[in-house]
Amino acid sequence: MTHGLASLVIRHTHRVPSPEGSAGNGAAAARQFDAALMSVGFKLSAELLERLSGLSEAAVVHTARRTLRTVGEMVGDHVRHNAYFIEFPANVPDTEEFWVSCVRKALDDDASHEGVLRQLSRGVLNLLTLPAYGRYQHTYEQLLAAHDELIASAGDRVTVLHLGRNLDDELTGLYLALAGSTTPLGEEHLSDLRTLAGRCALGPQPESIPVRENRAVVNEARLMAGADLLLDTVTDVLRLACALSGGDVTLQEPTRFGPLPRPVRRALLAGLDAVVAANPGKLADVHAHSEPFKRLGERLHPHEYPRWPHAAEVFAVARGEKEARSFESRLERLLDAYDVRGAVRLLESAPGKLFRALDLLLRIASGQEERDAVVAAAVRVAPRVSGRVVLSVREHLQNRERETGEPRIFVNRRGRGWVAPDARPPVPAADRDRLVAALDAEIRRRLPVPGRLLLDPDVLDVALPLTGRAAAAGLGVLPRGSVSAVDGERLRFFVYWKEAAERTDYDLSALLLRTDYSTDSWLSYTSLRTVAGVHSGDVTEAPDGASEFIELSLGRVRSTFVVPQVNIFSGEGFEEIEESFFGFMLRDGEQKGRPFEPRTVRMKSDLRGAGRVALPLVFRRDDDGRWHAKWLHLYLRGISSANRVEENQVSVSKVVRAVVEREYLTVRYLTGLMAGATAVELWDGKAVPDEPVTYVGLERPEGLHPDSVVVTRGNLRDLIPD
Repeated sequence: MTHGLASLVIRHTHRVPSPEGSAGNGAAAARQFDAALMSVGFKLSAELLERLSGLSEAAVVHTARRTLRTVGEMVGDHVRHNAYFIEFPANVPDTEEFWVSCVRKALDDDASHEGVLRQLSRGVLNLLTLPAYGRYQHTYEQLLAAHDELIASAGDRVTVLHLGRNLDDELTGLYLALAGSTTPLGEEHLSDLRTLAGRCALGPQPESIPVRENRAVVNEARLMAGADLLLDTVTDVLRLACALSGGDVTLQEPTRFGPLPRPVRRALLAGLDAVVAANPGKLADVHAHSEPFKRLGERLHPHEYPRWPHAAEVFAVARGEKEARSFESRLERLLDAYDVRGAVRLLESAPGKLFRALDLLLRIASGQEERDAVVAAAVRVAPRVSGRVVLSVREHLQNRERETGEPRIFVNRRGRGWVAPDARPPVPAADRDRLVAALDAEIRRRLPVPGRLLLDPDVLDVALPLTGRAAAAGLGVLPRGSVSAVDGERLRFFVYWKEAAERTDYDLSALLLRTDYSTDSWLSYTSLRTVAGVHSGDVTEAPDGASEFIELSLGRVRSTFVVPQVNIFSGEGFEEIEESFFGFMLRDGEQKGRPFEPRTVRMKSDLRGAGRVALPLVFRRDDDGRWHAKWLHLYLRGISSANRVEENQVSVSKVVRAVVEREYLTVRYLTGLMAGATAVELWDGKAVPDEPVTYVGLERPEGLHPDSVVVTRGNLRDLIPD
């Protein structure tokens, strides 16, 4: 268990909890540990190396084993990455040449000879029936023997691991950060919060837990620990019930409530009763989730507990036996009547809802006076709206300058993306500009004023993480909409998957698009070679795990966009598979090495989303020939089977265009607002100040003053003001 908790800290913070053990001379073992880390793209900070060197060799070895296992999983080196073509990227045949060779081998095989002849006589051949197709023809050890050692390069990734506090302090700090996050967490981080809450529920707590899903997870742990519950809406109780049943605390997916022990039933009913007794108006919230409340009532048996009559009212409302006029119904009537002033008066009591309705109110207003009333109300309530919502609306408004009919991207909580033409009439420019100025002023007011702000230039174009669901879990990932430089001559994608219960075939592909987003060409199992790149070969089953690769020589790519994608051809989905992840590597022209070399991995992210086509990011060639990545983290619905790059090129190009042309709020925006109140300087990548600073960058540099405030990609959410 200790290993798992330490691993959790390392994954989130890139800090190793302060190693414990007897004193000794562990310098030699520490240097060996550092060398082993560097082979997978990590290294020890000077402070951590010094700490380990003062411990016994046994203590160093214990820390090394635990840490190496963790970083191997972080980068994808915990599995064996074989490639169908043993010499990939060399000697990859043309597609038709390869297929013909598979047919010849099948005809030479007595077991498959007759079946192949029958198929050929009908004019249709199923490649999956050929014994040489889709199945590794060599062992992993044979693959290793076929490749020279990787030549070290100054451009290889080096991720520094820093010395942390003791394990208990690190876990408490991480718990406080996740529980108190102002933005919703991704699936993996929510799971990590559940683990931490089980350990920290009775310890220090954040000042507030603004995200309701986080509160549900914390309440589950508090209930098990016998602590008071944090409840102020009836929906809080419903989310807690979902957590206790292993369901979806976001309430987006239905939860099947299991039998609940009597103490749990009493706690939930008492919680409902207290919320309604304190504010009967909370009953109106039941309407939004009446069906789940009905099912929950069947498990709680409120009629058995007459001492909590207000809890029984919740289920009476859900069943339609008691009236509770909802806020939404009153607002809907006002909007249906185009009563903008009435809607504004009502919405001022719910500032967050007013902000989310601003676009609609400005569009249906009958004249300038009504639009002025909308803007004035927004300015009045802005101080009472969460920073995340203010920033979301600000980002929304800067994208409302586009013409009607332009593509608009929609993304649900599970990463499913789709595009539709934006049919909304424009928001009047003058009103939009007034709102933008007011929101900028409100955000500027809330931002801290650090004495000295030190910025890594590479972080400036990172999109603000307004939701944790805008980024997949993994190493080196950035929020959707972020832009990052791609420096290297050879770009190599990889996907790994291991099926859980049935034969599963994932296909790695890359769609190459022109400047107007039309298709230029693609790389996939149906097109193994292009002028600029090669595919490692199709693997069609993964009982022991399988990998596919695509390599591109960026200097030879003439397309404007390269869109890697993972298509589910058959079998288990991304949320059903035992394990699946995608990533990319960058290499210099002269580097050799195996198909998968962990220290060249720039990004590795889990594939866990709703859809049959995964789109992690898109690469774009600028006019000067340099390449940048824009992060997507999207899944398309696709079809139930046989998804192929050729079939989805139109839908993929629409999604890519919608994200590429959308303007996201970035770190540059926030730090620009700070610039008038504090000293802002760009870090040159060399020495750091010897005084405390607020540092914002992709990775923490060595040597920062211990009292510095540090924000890196792992805790970018801390930039979002309350």
